[in-house]
Amino acid sequence: MSQKKVLVTGSSRGIGQSILKSFSSNEFIPIGTATSKIGVENILKSFEENNISGNAYELNLNDGKSIDSFFENLKKDDLNPEILVNNAGIAKDNLMLRMSEEDWTEVINVHLTGQFKLMKNFLRGMLKNKWGRIINISSAAAAIGNKGQSNYVAAKAGIEAMSKTLAREVGSKNITVNCVAPGFIETDMLKDLDEDYLKTIADEIPLQRFGKTDEIASLVKFLASEEANYITGQTVHINGGLFM
Repeated sequence: MSQKKVLVTGSSRGIGQSILKSFSSNEFIPIGTATSKIGVENILKSFEENNISGNAYELNLNDGKSIDSFFENLKKDDLNPEILVNNAGIAKDNLMLRMSEEDWTEVINVHLTGQFKLMKNFLRGMLKNKWGRIINISSAAAAIGNKGQSNYVAAKAGIEAMSKTLAREVGSKNITVNCVAPGFIETDMLKDLDEDYLKTIADEIPLQRFGKTDEIASLVKFLASEEANYITGQTVHINGGLFM
């Protein structure tokens, strides 16, 4: 059986790193991206340490030239992914009255416009092969809102709506499109938050803890598998019961 190429954006750390690692086996050819050369080196170092044959590229979804260069490099290396995991993201938080148009635009570009460009480009190969998996990482915030994140929430809600539409467009070609919406997950972002605030949040979660990046990765890998053939157009929430 031929190896499936898996592209995971924003995979030098956190959730993306765990997702990329979950696809690091003989069944797959993992492809990671980072916004900096150091991030790319970290991905390649991880591949080397785990004896994995994979690729890594620099990609800034807020930069059209960076996206074009990324497409050219993949084409040159003959890497057209059958599985696309749109994980890369940024946060530029502020109350709406204080939010600059630049911060609004950058978050929309990275989470929504950039992902649109990736999906549109890689769909051609999936349509030709009559098989493909697209998994977009959303957020519980898209469903419940979050003060100070109007840009982030709007972008995540947008990607969920776009994913449903795309799922209708390509379903007949055996291509599934789904979203995974994590709640509070143990990443570097949580380390910057006040401990008392984190305890308050944890107390509101029925499972009484924050999620682990490996748990997100397991769900993504399932949605990319043959076992998930009949799941498309869905947003799967994984948040310990914080949002039901």
